[in-house]
Amino acid sequence: MAMIEELRTPLYFAAGTADLAVRQAKKVPGLIEQIAAEAPARIDAVRNTDPKVVQQKVSAQAKEAQATVQAKATEVLGSIDTDLKKLGETVQDLALRSVGVAAEYAVRAREKYEQVAEHGEQAVRTWRGEAAEEINDIAVAVEPDPAPKKVAEPVEEPQAGKTPPARKPAQRKSTAPAAE
Repeated sequence: MAMIEELRTPLYFAAGTADLAVRQAKKVPGLIEQIAAEAPARIDAVRNTDPKVVQQKVSAQAKEAQATVQAKATEVLGSIDTDLKKLGETVQDLALRSVGVAAEYAVRAREKYEQVAEHGEQAVRTWRGEAAEEINDIAVAVEPDPAPKKVAEPVEEPQAGKTPPARKPAQRKSTAPAAE
């Protein structure tokens, strides 16, 4: 029974994934219409933009980013503790934290997997239910209600400690007299 469950869950996961993909795919036409409606305005904005202004903005942002990176690098390099023991402890602490984070992500992934599998199970039930309703409708239309079945009479069993009466063997009729 456990093996069947081990096979069902991935199948339900696949069904759930397919159902969610179909739901997301139904949203695509609306997104395409939205992009098509916004495209002319965006194209005009790009055409009307002065390249020199864009170049000045990019240049200013690059200089600002460079200054920020240099400041952070100086801060980090200045704050590095040269004590190797403390550095080793930090590395060990980071390794333990990463193991904890990995375990947490594994738990979250398993939970999501089970949620999608549960969604898939519900989707399969829905699909089966719809099919079953259609089959029932067809069956009712084709066949009328069947006649009620006869209930079989219960067979008496011998009570404990008592033996049932033995059958007598059938007697043969013979034309010759019995020898004694």
